[in-house]
Amino acid sequence: MKQLFPIISILFAMATNAQQTNYHFSHTDSTSVTSDKIWEVWTDVPNWKQWDRGLKEAILDGEFIVGTKGKLIPDKGPKSRFVISELEPNKSYTFKTKIPFGWLIIKRTLVVKEGKTFFTHDVEFTGVLKRVLGNRLGKNYRAMLPSVLAEIKRIAESK
Repeated sequence: MKQLFPIISILFAMATNAQQTNYHFSHTDSTSVTSDKIWEVWTDVPNWKQWDRGLKEAILDGEFIVGTKGKLIPDKGPKSRFVISELEPNKSYTFKTKIPFGWLIIKRTLVVKEGKTFFTHDVEFTGVLKRVLGNRLGKNYRAMLPSVLAEIKRIAESK
């Protein structure tokens, strides 16, 4: 049994954190609630501030569909605009925010397997400054991502 623990730990880490850099990282959590509960939390843009630490306000300028734009207002730092760039209802969506010489791309994905809902939050900085911005901004976000997903889980399970 002691010999299996390191293998199981490595497999779990690979499954929950596919990316391991400050400019491209992800985290996965799971719950027994149905995927539509997570989807409801994820697509309720005005209430992102309930679970997204450091976010003062999020505004969506229309329906939650591809091409709709919105605004993110952090507790600290400048406001930013985002656009929903990909959407597969009840499965995944991607939104992106312009950063100097690139994009900050957020992809959220749901997978239902063996009665459990797995939800993944993937963050990627692109462009020539991706490493600099990843080290400056991504490092902290990467560290808090597990607690962000835990809060999403808590909210979805309370619905």
